[in-house]
Amino acid sequence: MSNRYRVAERFMRYVQIDTTSDPNSSTFPSSTKQRDLAMILFEELKALGLQDVEIDEWSYVFATIPSKVSQSLPTICFCSHMDTAPDCSGTDVKPILHKKYTGAPIVFPDDPSLILRTEDHPYLLQKIGDDLITASGKTLLGADDKAGVAIIMELASYLIQHPEIPHGPIRILFTPDEEVGRGVEQLDMVKLNAHFGYTLDGGPLGDIEDETFSADAATVTFHGVSAHPGYAKGKMVNAIKLASEFVAALPKANWSPETTAHREGFVHPTAIDGGLEKATVQLILRDHDTQLLESYPQKLQQIAAQVVSSYPGAQYDIKVQEQYRNMKEILKEVPFVAAYAEEAMRNAGLQPKRAIIRGGTDGSRLSFMGLPCPNIFTGEMAIHSKLEYVSVQDMEKAIDTLVELVQIWKNHPWTQA
Repeated sequence: MSNRYRVAERFMRYVQIDTTSDPNSSTFPSSTKQRDLAMILFEELKALGLQDVEIDEWSYVFATIPSKVSQSLPTICFCSHMDTAPDCSGTDVKPILHKKYTGAPIVFPDDPSLILRTEDHPYLLQKIGDDLITASGKTLLGADDKAGVAIIMELASYLIQHPEIPHGPIRILFTPDEEVGRGVEQLDMVKLNAHFGYTLDGGPLGDIEDETFSADAATVTFHGVSAHPGYAKGKMVNAIKLASEFVAALPKANWSPETTAHREGFVHPTAIDGGLEKATVQLILRDHDTQLLESYPQKLQQIAAQVVSSYPGAQYDIKVQEQYRNMKEILKEVPFVAAYAEEAMRNAGLQPKRAIIRGGTDGSRLSFMGLPCPNIFTGEMAIHSKLEYVSVQDMEKAIDTLVELVQIWKNHPWTQA
């Protein structure tokens, strides 16, 4: 581990604070415990001496590192989310530091049946000699995205300690509820007051991601015909069976998460609920091509229509809600934002790699809210699982990258349109 940074210590402290978000909550943030970490970050940012440190009613945390140069430069925002995924417990996380990883299997002490192996996680082969952090086997680790939080906090500390490093104005933003798709729902963009941004929420060393899915949610509702089950012959149409047939009729060889990769899109049923008269199927729809995504509801409609056509009196309806769009649609208009990050990685001794996200980030929404915002690596791997891990050296290289990045922006005088 580097003596320059205390990112590992910060990270291991942050992951012990439970910040699991709740997809079934209508409040914001979806869980009050997210504010526990927000308050800690608020106090630490004040202690570091940053300006405009604020935590608002929605638990967004803001801070400013003022410019160190005289010329007019754009304000750059670095953003990470504080919540962890509800897919796996985030309560009582016990982080374990594995110094100088050898490549041997890592057995988790609280559940010896869990073993982290290079055969299952080939990225580990590139991390031999690194210091890895895992949880103990009962919880996720929370590197998604407390690795990003720790990286940004350590960057702030480093820049405050090194005022000789030239850079323009920097805004820091920590968000709740990214994992449930609501991370910037209540964000005040005027208060944020930044021109370009970067989320720190990526995986492998050197990745710069400027493309996400475009995403919609769909609800397909089936309406059956009720009758007394003892006298139902020729009368009853069971909506639960209609919903089941609909799910069974979805393509099995493609168009699903388990059969697609790279740029291939999918539909994914996430829940079925209902009874005899009415049953609903919740689905998420994903594609990198927004035009292709817009054809998905018609395909679902065709499948639903085919199902109900065999049942007199049965009906269905489909409602589709936009969730987010591929940030590439915005970032292609300002290609220098990702290009500067690539240059920073090269300056930090890394080989940058453009990657796509088979998902979304806060940056997806932020890009369409006026803050073009690609995603930079943190080292977080095997996310949303008990096998989650992060390399300390990857986090340190992310800090190196950001130190280079703020200086690259300094070299580009700003004429605001």
